[in-house]
Amino acid sequence: MAAVLPDLRSRPVGRRVVRGLLIAVALGFLLLFLLLPLAAVFVEALRKGLGTYVDAIAHPEALAAIKLTLLVAVIAVPLNTVFGVAAAWAMTHFDFRGKALLGALIDLPFSVSPVVSGLIYVLLFGAQGWFGPWLQAHDIKLIFAVPGLVLATIFVTLPFVARELIPLMQAQGSDEEEAARVLGASGWQIFFRVTLPNIRWALLYGVLLCNARAMGEFGAVSVVSGHIRGLTNTLPLHVEILYNDYNYAGAFAVASLLALLALVTLCLKTFLEWRYGSELAARAPRGH
Repeated sequence: MAAVLPDLRSRPVGRRVVRGLLIAVALGFLLLFLLLPLAAVFVEALRKGLGTYVDAIAHPEALAAIKLTLLVAVIAVPLNTVFGVAAAWAMTHFDFRGKALLGALIDLPFSVSPVVSGLIYVLLFGAQGWFGPWLQAHDIKLIFAVPGLVLATIFVTLPFVARELIPLMQAQGSDEEEAARVLGASGWQIFFRVTLPNIRWALLYGVLLCNARAMGEFGAVSVVSGHIRGLTNTLPLHVEILYNDYNYAGAFAVASLLALLALVTLCLKTFLEWRYGSELAARAPRGH
């Protein structure tokens, strides 16, 4: 027994050492690959002074890119929010043929390269595409125009809301909705008074991630935009153009707006995870 006791006492010390090493590795990785690059963006953006920074942001092409980015996000995010809620409701409340296929289609944008998704829209709606001649005959322009940017953005951001809601709605079950239905509540009353309050933090979290991806998307919108300055360039595309023109101060100044968006998203994500996690734990069935 005397020989065993020191070994048992040393185990907590070993665990603390391993835990400390893991934390140090994680923090070092985050510092090297996340915090330092973000800090470098702001340092480079302000290297030539605040005046140069403001001029780059206030340039007409930069302002047009900001407005277009916001416009695309304002259209794409609500549409994907409606789809995400409807898809999550269908996946968790009903059994139907093709349910597994619906789940696979929701995840499809995660596995398809954004560039490929942009090329798909060019193939379908471009001048030489399947529907191109019909669209030209009816004076409808999708590719190299705002509608094409919206379509590409909707595709790449489609899974975010649904994939945040489905696990939560599966864990919560439908007991509360069934009870409300037995008490005579209508479908809309059940949704707004029972379902929506239960999923509001996960829904907001999904919308937040969807919006961040929509505003920062590059690959898909690059293919369908045509890079028309002041007309079809979003913020990421404008950064690329400035960088290719060797306007590094302007490129980093505009990129700092996207970096700021990332920081705001990270802060809100942390808060929502804390709030969402506490509510999920409180709603979890006893004994699970």
